[in-house]
Amino acid sequence: MKTLLLMLSVLFMAAGCGADTPQDEAAALSVDKNLIEFTAAGGEQTFTVTSSGGFYFPSFESDWLTVEKGGKDADNKTVVTVTATENTLPMRRQVRINISDGKNKAAVDVVQAAVDEGITDGPLAQRLPGILGMGWNLGNHFDAYSNGVSGETVWGNPKATKFVFEKVKAAGFKTVRIPVTWMGHIDPAPEYKIEDAWIDRVAEVVGYAKNAGLNVIINMHHDGADSAWWLDIKNAAKDPAKQQQILEQISAMWGQIAEKFRNEGEYLIFESFNEIHDGKWGWGENRTDGGKQYQCFNEWNQAFVDAVRAVGGENANRILGIPAYCTNVDIAIETFVFPKDSAQDRLMMAVHCYDPYDYTLPATKSEWGHTADPSKKVAGDNEAELEKVFKKLNTNFIAKGIPVYMGEFGCVNRATAREQAFQQYYFRYYAKLARMYGVPCIVWDNGAKGAGNEKHAFFDHSSGAYCSPEAQKAMESIIGSYNDSRTLEEVYNLAPKF
Repeated sequence: MKTLLLMLSVLFMAAGCGADTPQDEAAALSVDKNLIEFTAAGGEQTFTVTSSGGFYFPSFESDWLTVEKGGKDADNKTVVTVTATENTLPMRRQVRINISDGKNKAAVDVVQAAVDEGITDGPLAQRLPGILGMGWNLGNHFDAYSNGVSGETVWGNPKATKFVFEKVKAAGFKTVRIPVTWMGHIDPAPEYKIEDAWIDRVAEVVGYAKNAGLNVIINMHHDGADSAWWLDIKNAAKDPAKQQQILEQISAMWGQIAEKFRNEGEYLIFESFNEIHDGKWGWGENRTDGGKQYQCFNEWNQAFVDAVRAVGGENANRILGIPAYCTNVDIAIETFVFPKDSAQDRLMMAVHCYDPYDYTLPATKSEWGHTADPSKKVAGDNEAELEKVFKKLNTNFIAKGIPVYMGEFGCVNRATAREQAFQQYYFRYYAKLARMYGVPCIVWDNGAKGAGNEKHAFFDHSSGAYCSPEAQKAMESIIGSYNDSRTLEEVYNLAPKF
């Protein structure tokens, strides 16, 4: 009997020790708070860790928050200081600080408020996301041309009506970009007079968008396509006389456009040019000519600004878009220079990004992201590579007070439900990055119906109806993701799974 009682006593003590052990271990590591909140301005706050031994922060990584441990006191308490930088993005930031002593774990969540997207003063770089939001391109329309003459319908689109702009507005877009090619409607030097009928029709369609309550961006588009037409950067860089002739034509034409719209208010934005390059998409002689093409292009942009401001009226303070060479993000970081301007803080830089090209445009790859079939996607970490683009823009420009907008992005339509799911995921991820990093973006819609290579039809350019149920889902993916409260991580976790 004594032996049996002794065995039961040992078992009871063992069970008791087993029950107490987790509590003892948990008590060995604790924090005095589990949540720290910062305003958008940032600053310093502290929390206290109680631990009988040492502790560390496993896998902590942040580009806006730093963590610093103080010394441990006699009560095994350590004060940890966290410092948040200013948040210039219209998106809340959040990071978890994990704490471990090797056996036990604790965590402190740090949240920082977004900059107010509705602010009406302050730098344009901060206000721009609230002004432009997400946008839509009336592509392959006024920018279309044949044999050197631009025409509204020559690439197969119908004439634009007010209905397309009303539908785009109702879908949740705030801005429309109306690319315009002027060649074929220009008289000879020295006046370079623009044909009345052409500029009047552009103004009529701008009016449709204005009446729908949209911001409008107009530009000079394919006049400089591949150095094949009058905006010939390749030869301008080699011939000062050619450069001078182009500068005179830029001044004359933008002077006329500015005069036509001199009384139109802030809803209207002028963008100087489109994707200016020498025919090699940023990999041509611009890489080897000692910066001559970049210098010529900087002079073109200066001529544009000077011509618009000289007209006066609303143009004296109008927001102007200044594209980087080829609208390439990396070239912009290396070479972009803002023109001098008589107005204060009224210029913004334009770039384009269709990364990764093989997925978004020719559709040689049919899926995108971490859940895609590796044989059907561009190799690598697709999400991380795309985020790098937005980080570069924010770090190199927006955080330094230079406003940036993405004049074009897109992803062609797909034929199968599986491929459409990945297209929608791409749009959701892109839109969330745009919101996080403060980069307004304008989706490309060229009216080309169907699926595959260059098929970017979402809204019918005449009726405004969605081109298909799948097109509607694609556009809803953009607007929904831009406006909802999901984090980037949550969007990532909602990637298609088959």
